[in-house]
Parts: sequence; C-alpha cells; structure tokens
Amino acid sequence: MSGHSKWSTIKRKKGLIDAKRGAAFTRLSREVTLAAREGGSDPDTNFRLRLAIEKARAGNMPKDNIERSIKKGTGEDKDGVVYEEVTYEGYAPKGVAVIMECMTENKNRTVAEIRHGLDKYGGSLGANGSVAWQFERICFFTFSEEKMDFDAAFELAIEAGADDVSNEDGVIEIVGPVTSFKEISDALNAANVAPEDAGLRMEPKQEMALDVTDTLQVLKVIENLEELDDVQNIYHNMNISDEAMAALEAE
Repeated sequence: MSGHSKWSTIKRKKGLIDAKRGAAFTRLSREVTLAAREGGSDPDTNFRLRLAIEKARAGNMPKDNIERSIKKGTGEDKDGVVYEEVTYEGYAPKGVAVIMECMTENKNRTVAEIRHGLDKYGGSLGANGSVAWQFERICFFTFSEEKMDFDAAFELAIEAGADDVSNEDGVIEIVGPVTSFKEISDALNAANVAPEDAGLRMEPKQEMALDVTDTLQVLKVIENLEELDDVQNIYHNMNISDEAMAALEAE
C-alpha cells in the first residue's frame, strides 16, 4: 500500500476524517459541481461526474446535497459560487515532492496560503511540471475485507483490468490504470460491494524513505496544508514505514 494510502488509513483510525466531515462535504460538493459544469448532469455520459458522485456517496454525503451540487454546476442554481480547478506543485521539507489539487473562487488567496504553508516549514512552491513527472495517475478503490475476502477481491479486480490488490489491516485496496475505473466499479457494484473510497489519484513512480522523525515532521506539514479550505487532494512521494505508522497511531 502506498504512502498516500497509509496516511489515509491513519486518518481514518484517528477519526480525523469524521471530525472534519463538514469540510469533507464541502470538498466533495465542489467536485460534483465542477464535474457537472464541465460535462453535464448525466453520470452515464459524464465519467467525471459519475466518479464525483461515487466519492460523495462513499463519504456518506446526503442525496439532497449531491443533487444541489449538480444543479449548481449546470446553472439551475443561480446562486452557486463559480469554482475553478488549479494544481500546484512543490516540495515539502526534506525534499518530499507534493502535488496539491485545489478548487477555488480566488486563486490569489489559494496560492498565497499554499506558499505560506510550505515556506513556513522549509518547503517551497514550484513551477508547473516541476514534480508532476515523478507521478502517474491511477484509479483506486478501498473497502473492508468484511465486504469481500481478499481472494475474491483479487480475482474480481484482475478480471476487471486492475494492476494490483493489497490488504492492509483489513482494508483492501484495488489499483489500476485510469481506463479500468468503470469496469472495476461495475464489477464491484455487481458484487454488491460499496467502496469506502474510490477515485483517481496521483501515485509516485518511486517513493523516498525518511527516518521516523522526519516522516512525522513532513506529515504534519501535509496535514496543515490539507486543512486549507481550497485544497481538495494532496499527493506526495514519501514512503511511510511501519515504524512511522506505529508512531502515528501512538500519537
């Protein structure tokens, strides 16, 4: 399981995601709105909207909220704020590469907050393309092994075009090329398995190893950036060792 996935697992265990559910709903809502604005309100023909809706459902976002977000995107809700996507790249402390996907109605505010969040701890904001070459975009699905055992999940995933299946502390993760998202999603739906999380993410082609102290320091910076209102997703190329995982769980 990648460093990004391990960090997500830790946040689930520590209850950070539930504690910030209001902020999570805001992020999910923005994704649905932007997807509807760009490709229309039909998830059968708008792949991005289908993905955003599935993520919203996996995050337990109420149906009414999802429908309102779609209407904001299509213009049926005239009071909706107009958001745009922007991606920033740079380095956290210790040379860890980071990609920050944002949705904002004020890019000047967003870039200033991100630059401050990096500079304050010895990181730096880079130009577009400065670290993106170190990552590739993949699709992923995670769910509890209680919903489907590993052997069945492995067989289903490989037949649907996945590249890998892993099991970390009872959480099964399926990863594959972006083009396999629909087929894997359909296969899970047919098996009555609702993912706890699903979507697309940037995966590092090679992870860098740090000692436990440095790992915790970098993760604190990443957590602070994640708390910014305009930040949707952050990806990094740091390996989170078992020792660092244990230290995180002990905090």
